[in-house]
Amino acid sequence: MTGRLVLVATPIGNLGDLSPRAVEALSAADLVACEDTRRTGRLLKHAGVEGADLLRLDAHTEERSATVVVDQIAAGATVALVSDAGMPAVSDPGERVVGRVVAAGLTIEVVPGPSAPVAAVAASGLPTDRWTMEGFLPRRGGARTARLAELAVEERTMVVFESPHRLAATLADLADALGADRRGVVAREMTKLHEEFVRGTLAELAAWADQPPKGEIVLVVEGAPPPGEADDDRVRAVVAEALAAGASTRDAADEAARRLGVPRRRAYRLALEAAAD
Repeated sequence: MTGRLVLVATPIGNLGDLSPRAVEALSAADLVACEDTRRTGRLLKHAGVEGADLLRLDAHTEERSATVVVDQIAAGATVALVSDAGMPAVSDPGERVVGRVVAAGLTIEVVPGPSAPVAAVAASGLPTDRWTMEGFLPRRGGARTARLAELAVEERTMVVFESPHRLAATLADLADALGADRRGVVAREMTKLHEEFVRGTLAELAAWADQPPKGEIVLVVEGAPPPGEADDDRVRAVVAEALAAGASTRDAADEAARRLGVPRRRAYRLALEAAAD
């Protein structure tokens, strides 16, 4: 018998999104490795899967549980891997397990299905031809500042995860780093009864989120314009914003050049004109 690891996508909210193939894979598994045994137990009960052996595999136990998974597969068992929602190993536990199974030369199968990042991008109304999954931003300090600086010049649509109580602060930081008029979408409670998509500029979304919304949140942010695409009026607007916030002419020019990807000499010339006015 050949063992295998089966990655099984599970619903991000609506249990009706659990596919027949996912139910079949979970029913056939000798072991189900999961982020939360209670939550997965409820999902299995809903799917009519009874008597499954469950193994806790979360951020705290993944390394230890990975050894169990590899040993089980090597012995011929079929192990299904699920997270609390969506595709395991994508911003959820499982990446290290998959790496260990690959390194051992064992078989991996995928049962695709619900995905919060894909669903949010598809419904955002922002460009979908190229996008990047950023996950959770660093919470504070230099790591957060550095990541925001990277995102300021990222041309692809970006997907960011955030908790409801931190959403307003993150949107405000994004507005400051990327520009208050950069477009974004807050996808809330996707596939659930109160699903909502709130669209606007980052500044508008930060104001909206001042009263923390409830539920699961995915944030989609418009990418930066290609270098040199911004016209003079766009550069002047960013310069004026920086000057109004108390920046010097030089710093305002640096901000516009960094945010818009335009030559610093051009930004400085327009900043001088704005300061003179």
